Amino acid sequence: MKQDIFNQYVERVSSLFGIAREDIFSKSKKKTLVDARHLIYYLCFKRPMQITYIQKFMGENGYKIEHSTVIYGIQSVDKKITEDRDYISVVREIEKAVFI
Repeated sequence: MKQDIFNQYVERVSSLFGIAREDIFSKSKKKTLVDARHLIYYLCFKRPMQITYIQKFMGENGYKIEHSTVIYGIQSVDKKITEDRDYISVVREIEKAVFI
């Protein structure tokens, strides 16, 4: 079930950012890809999903990630939310769109 939630978030975020799903799991450090990954970490964590699950699902898609990197991504999105009101509306829209 958690993997289904993860996959739905990946689909929504890739659609929102206009990037391919495979690109999210690439080793690229382009800002749009990093921002997309951070948003996925945040959404999953707030669901709530344990960080170990987030790491596992990212790894299953070919993107190994450290615990501290996931935490940093979550904190990064938290900061964006407090600074940009438009960003919180995007986050809420994605949260509402994911069912299960």
